[in-house]
Amino acid sequence: MISTRQLRYFVEIADSGSFSAAAERLFVAQSALSRQIKELEARLQTPLFERTARQPRLTAAGEAFYPRARNLLSELLKASEMATQVGHGQLGTLRLSHSSTVPMSGRLLQGISTWLECCPGVSVDIAKLSSEDQLEEIAEGRLDVGLLRLPVLCQREGVSVRPLYSEPMLLAVPSNHPLSRRDTPVELEQLKDEAFISIPHPQRGGLSYLSAELCMRAGFFPKAARVMSRKTTQLQLIQAGFGIALLPKSMQDIAPANVRFLPLANPDCLSSVALACQQAPQPLVAQFCQTLHECL
Repeated sequence: MISTRQLRYFVEIADSGSFSAAAERLFVAQSALSRQIKELEARLQTPLFERTARQPRLTAAGEAFYPRARNLLSELLKASEMATQVGHGQLGTLRLSHSSTVPMSGRLLQGISTWLECCPGVSVDIAKLSSEDQLEEIAEGRLDVGLLRLPVLCQREGVSVRPLYSEPMLLAVPSNHPLSRRDTPVELEQLKDEAFISIPHPQRGGLSYLSAELCMRAGFFPKAARVMSRKTTQLQLIQAGFGIALLPKSMQDIAPANVRFLPLANPDCLSSVALACQQAPQPLVAQFCQTLHECL
């Protein structure tokens, strides 16, 4: 088997023009260098150099072998550098997903931008999945990082879910709703007769679960509208006048113009976004998570 050392010695001799100069540049004894070249020629069953009194010259076989040997060494160096960069989280693609109620806007995008500035060799592939699907994809190794709304009712083994940041909940109403003309915060108790376009699923957490919990603290369970959704479609349903919803402040960034957001009087109406990844993440994922926690 031809060794990389033999390839390196051969290329160095061809480049420097002599065995002695190559030995000096490689910091090896000339005898050791000559022995490796003889073993290489024996392996190839053909001489690579014509030994002359003045300097070695490449044979026809050596001329043919030289560019390929040089390319092999170059590719090996590139492969080594790439492996090192990937191993240290400096190269690769991060697979990121977010719930529909965690819009890719504002400080989240700024956090991603900050990380990309520090890691010029990486990229991010973003998709949208439900919280439950995100946890499953992470557990199965098909997704690196998930961004979801708490609470999470169903955990997956081997997946870590850590709070990332919290933001105020607001009341979202159509622009022609009577409450839209208020200039003071709304009390949750005032909403007991309103139709909510999202109520919790019995086996799912997230925003609808939190909304129902907040309403129950105020003494009522939200009344279901005739058309409901737990996704970003909520904004379109509100705009169309089907009902109201309690939504996190960041959803203002993606809301239609005819949806009005009103502050709530209750100070404990907060929603938390969590970051999910494997409990022992790869360096690329660990660096991304750390950057987001620092930025947010």
